[in-house]
Amino acid sequence: MSKKAQEQADKIAALFKGRRTLDKLLNIEFISIGVGTAVMRMKLTEDMVNIYGSAHGGAVFALADAVFAYACNSRNRVTVASGCVIEYLAPSFPGDILTASAEFQGGRGKQGIYDIMITNQNDQLIATFRGKSHSTKEQILGDSTRHE
Repeated sequence: MSKKAQEQADKIAALFKGRRTLDKLLNIEFISIGVGTAVMRMKLTEDMVNIYGSAHGGAVFALADAVFAYACNSRNRVTVASGCVIEYLAPSFPGDILTASAEFQGGRGKQGIYDIMITNQNDQLIATFRGKSHSTKEQILGDSTRHE
């Protein structure tokens, strides 16, 4: 990855972090971004549980979706989700710290595929998320970053 591409991804992350989003409500913490990658973390609270006392699937999904957004927008194209699937593999509980790592797997044209691995503080795989993205022609940062 070029230094310029990384600088662009960092600027996009800074812009996104400044927005009012569900990420902030859930205290999702931004860790890092690269071209086609991102890492975020969330500490599960008592307010994030389901009827059984384990993490609500929606909370885990929100973490995965947040990191997906950062990763798929890191190339300076307005990019949205066009589909996704999540597989819950193990429960997690209040006090657990979940880390979501996203990575671009490939794509064609405006479509991209990203895999997100969600692990707990013991590196146990909690869930996997596969997101399909759709990029537009619109840039996030404008024309000043067009020369890659």
